[in-house]
Amino acid sequence: MKFKTLFLFFSLIVYSADDFKDLSTKEFNELVNSSDNLEELYFSYIDYLEANDSAVNSIISLYSSSDLKFEYVNADQLGLNGVPILIKDNIDSVGLPNTAGSLALLNNLPRNDSQIVSKLKKAGLVVVGKANLSEWANFRGNPSSSGWSSFGGQTNNPYNLEYNPCGSSSGSAAAVAEGLVPLAIGTETNGSISCPASSNGVVGIKPTVGLVSRDGIIPISATQDTAGPMARSVLEAAKVLKAISGYDPKDSATKNIPDDYDYDALINLTNQSLENKNIGLLIKDEMSDVEVKLLNKTQRILEKLGANVQRVSFEVVSDYKFEDEYYLLLYEFHEGIEKYLKSSNSMRKSLNDLIDFNKENSEKVLKHFGHEIFLDSIQATDKERYIKSRDLVVTRARNQIDTLILENGLDALVGLTRNPVWKTDHINGDSRTSNGGLSFGNGGLSAVAGYPHITIPLDFVNGLPVGVSFLGGAWEEAKIINFAFSFEQENNFFPRPSRD
Repeated sequence: MKFKTLFLFFSLIVYSADDFKDLSTKEFNELVNSSDNLEELYFSYIDYLEANDSAVNSIISLYSSSDLKFEYVNADQLGLNGVPILIKDNIDSVGLPNTAGSLALLNNLPRNDSQIVSKLKKAGLVVVGKANLSEWANFRGNPSSSGWSSFGGQTNNPYNLEYNPCGSSSGSAAAVAEGLVPLAIGTETNGSISCPASSNGVVGIKPTVGLVSRDGIIPISATQDTAGPMARSVLEAAKVLKAISGYDPKDSATKNIPDDYDYDALINLTNQSLENKNIGLLIKDEMSDVEVKLLNKTQRILEKLGANVQRVSFEVVSDYKFEDEYYLLLYEFHEGIEKYLKSSNSMRKSLNDLIDFNKENSEKVLKHFGHEIFLDSIQATDKERYIKSRDLVVTRARNQIDTLILENGLDALVGLTRNPVWKTDHINGDSRTSNGGLSFGNGGLSAVAGYPHITIPLDFVNGLPVGVSFLGGAWEEAKIINFAFSFEQENNFFPRPSRD
């Protein structure tokens, strides 16, 4: 059930679903600019969202049109004035509860907008509501099902409702793919932007940790967390990234942004950017026929665009369940969530409070899987072990990426984002494989290293989309976004779901 303030007076509906479905940012901007009554326009649009999200179930809460704020800048430099955007329901936005998908936080009404929401409004975007997510961003227990939360229910993949949208920014990606909104914000600790972007056939950008403020975002890991945009094209996503990037005194990680960081370069895109560039195509020792086919296609496109391609591989992949990586996340979650809760309006002020709530409401909250991660996190109090784990895993990930690029004289790394998604299974949880047991992907090391990663649609596998990833070193967003843009224009693959 959507959380929506009642609209208390009658308005003549003059817009139909056809006026809103699948609109690009440019088309919605033009619709706004031609409207004589924005409140009437958005009254119809909010009704459209409520009426057309029942199958995919990507939206967890909506503002009423009378509550929306149109805070346009004088000059619409990004072409985003009046364009609607959904934010993941772990981001503070005044007027809607910030729940992380949990029934425990239904009373968590923020006092202030998060920094990211303030920046979206400053750019002229209209935050219309919040997207469903994997409860607690998939950091609660096992065997979890991505896209399910006790507050929002199960989000489905728009291409096949029996299949999973991947998590944890599942609703953000699914809403864009379904054509409900042109733009959305997700968050990632490890794969939570890249996996749903790939699995729903949209663009997702995970920036360098620190480029985007985490102020007002329910945390998992201070080392790895970041927010990032989702859209149907690289340019649209890049515009949102530019809008939300920059220094924030409330997030010390943003102090690391280089003084000469070129924000304009994020949107100054050209389809000649890959000419004479050295690209490392990520492979592994054993690959399925599908992987080989997709990698061959990727290499052909890169070389057609003038890139010099060499095949390379990582020595070690990332998995948050590795002992050191897991302890890093457990320790930082315990510390971060209690800091957030104590400063919030929530009745729950500690991780123990959340655990108690889950136990007391287990029939609703724990009906599909438990909260073992919460219980492990309570025990993660060894600071010395934490520091050693953090230094080990972060240094290892950064060294692997930096060394691979440096020793091979590469400008960037390119690889398959991940395999197609699996059928949703609330008994056994995420299988991480589907379509004959296929399991492949890249990006985990970028997450642990805090390095940038952009995912764009590549092709279909058995009717489900899969993405291709562009990875770079710290603060190299503009470069890999440009490479992804060139690839996108040549590949010309902008998938749309059709369940007929």
